[in-house]
Amino acid sequence: MKRLRIEHQTGFAYEGDVSASYNEARMLPGTTDSQFVLSSSIELEPQTSVNTYVDYFGTRVSVFDVLSPHRMLTITARSLVEVRPRPIEHTGITWDRLRAEAGRTIETVEQLTQSARTDPHPEVAEIARAIAARHDDPGPAAHDICMTIGDAVEYVYGVTGVHSTAAEAWEARKGVCQDIAHIAIGALRSVGIPARYVSGYLHPRENAEIGVAVKGESHAWVEWFAGEWTGFDPTNNAEIGDRHVLVGRGRDYNDVPPLRGVYAGPYKGKLDVRVTITREA
Repeated sequence: MKRLRIEHQTGFAYEGDVSASYNEARMLPGTTDSQFVLSSSIELEPQTSVNTYVDYFGTRVSVFDVLSPHRMLTITARSLVEVRPRPIEHTGITWDRLRAEAGRTIETVEQLTQSARTDPHPEVAEIARAIAARHDDPGPAAHDICMTIGDAVEYVYGVTGVHSTAAEAWEARKGVCQDIAHIAIGALRSVGIPARYVSGYLHPRENAEIGVAVKGESHAWVEWFAGEWTGFDPTNNAEIGDRHVLVGRGRDYNDVPPLRGVYAGPYKGKLDVRVTITREA
């Protein structure tokens, strides 16, 4: 188990006065069966009130408006979380039983439907079908599919954008964690395995020193349902460990962006995002 301190700061500098902005942030983790939030807060400059709620998928959302003229906006989310590993344990469920169970609840049914972001390239769907045919149980098949996608797509920043689709990233065979997660989710759904998008943070150092702050970033991975929900990080081809801090879940990135909003003011502005992660225990 690790104790991680996370600071996620997003700053906007506008070229003129912004008369008003309306925002929602998904930057604060919640307590789950594998992580415990010791403290969390969100700080705004200019100062304004913050309302919070838990959205449909169980993600903590901080909602705030800035209604006075401003040229800068800074959102700083801080949290301290204890995290334990979540090793993969296959349940031994059969394909027939999965089809029956996946159709019983909205939670799984809605994670079977492809979105514009996850709709797989025909090559990906064929790869997934071939892998699924080799496995009697969907759990090991899901694991194999995710590892195959992780091996096939190179992590390269700047090739894709925030609006890129899984099919576009597959054509390039390059992308970031968001793209690799979308490709894996599309592949899993194409063979009848419910899969969802997970957003959070990842400490970049496996053997991190205590008390040393390092540069981090938002991260994305997947969870599939094969009797129970199981997480996996296809970008790093790794199980979800005590370096992964979960913030939100959804059908794809559109359900869990760290920040979403609208504003009235100049079109152009400068964005600066910084994530710092410190292991404290």
